[in-house]
Amino acid sequence: MEFIDLKRQYREYQSEIDARMRQTLAAGQFIMGPEIAELEVLLAGYVGAKHCITVASGTDSLEIILRALGIGPGDEVITVPFTWISTAEVVALVGAKPVFVDIAAADFNIDAARIEAAITPRTKAILPVSLFGQMPDYDRINAIAARHGIPVIEDGAQSFGAARNGRRSCGVTLVASTSFFPAKPLGCYGDGGAIFTSDDALAEKMRAIRTHGGHRHHHPLLGMNGRFDTLQAAVLLAKWPHFDWEVKQRGTIGARYTELLRGTVGVPEVMPGNTHVYAQYTIRVRDRDRLGAQLKSAGIPTAVYYPKCLHEQPVFASLGYRPGDFPVAEQAAREVISLPMHPFLSEAEQDAVVAAVKTATA
Repeated sequence: MEFIDLKRQYREYQSEIDARMRQTLAAGQFIMGPEIAELEVLLAGYVGAKHCITVASGTDSLEIILRALGIGPGDEVITVPFTWISTAEVVALVGAKPVFVDIAAADFNIDAARIEAAITPRTKAILPVSLFGQMPDYDRINAIAARHGIPVIEDGAQSFGAARNGRRSCGVTLVASTSFFPAKPLGCYGDGGAIFTSDDALAEKMRAIRTHGGHRHHHPLLGMNGRFDTLQAAVLLAKWPHFDWEVKQRGTIGARYTELLRGTVGVPEVMPGNTHVYAQYTIRVRDRDRLGAQLKSAGIPTAVYYPKCLHEQPVFASLGYRPGDFPVAEQAAREVISLPMHPFLSEAEQDAVVAAVKTATA
């Protein structure tokens, strides 16, 4: 059994993917070829943003956003301690300070009720993460940010395709980021990411930063080489016609897991108004290591996202946080374990996973 079955996905779409890649190879425009603009138009329309700017990785997308907003030394950015390190890493890379706010137990996302207390005169952005495949309460978060005159950046690396109150992830804040890492809901065959905004001036600045801070031989900004690869765009364009079906499958499979496992382990809750794309199907159990070992012996792969909070990482020791500062996140880090999840997971495979979980936790 595969944890995320990318090989099966390729077999299903092989003729379309191969044809798109051959087309790109024949054209020979490997950097910023026409597939880039084609993909950006499709994705912007999908999320309801005016601009999509594809980039080399989800991490690069966040760094480009921060640089375009002028965030740097002496500034603070509010985010969460329970996420992949890139969310806070980019804040430190531009010279700013990550300020952590605890998560809510129900959905693993930022606890909006705790944000305002963390805002200081140095706060220059709020950077929530739409973790595991669903969005936090952006209506409330945007309202808090508006009162203080600071932007909201959605880290939608795991939630592309999800919606809240009918509005899609990456289309509900001033600016948003996603990732096309192969395991993501919309994944390419390497690194990749995208930025979304409806702010024309911000979009222009981010496009410039993506390509060394300018265009051709004029460089008004300090930029980077953050371009998305044309071959990877071709892969996404081939996958795109199937994406809505995959999103629906993810929702169906995730809901079925929850129905079958509720009462046995802690299951992920879908918050009111939300859809969930289950980038990971993540449960909670007290003896996670024992469960993982027993599932492995039954031939069922698992993964842990994330076994250590960011304030517990050595690289962020200088921030001065201590164990117990973020109890909800810390408890989640000790209890979470993710089960096999992808659009091609059969009911028979799912039943085998559920049976093994129930046996292991009996």
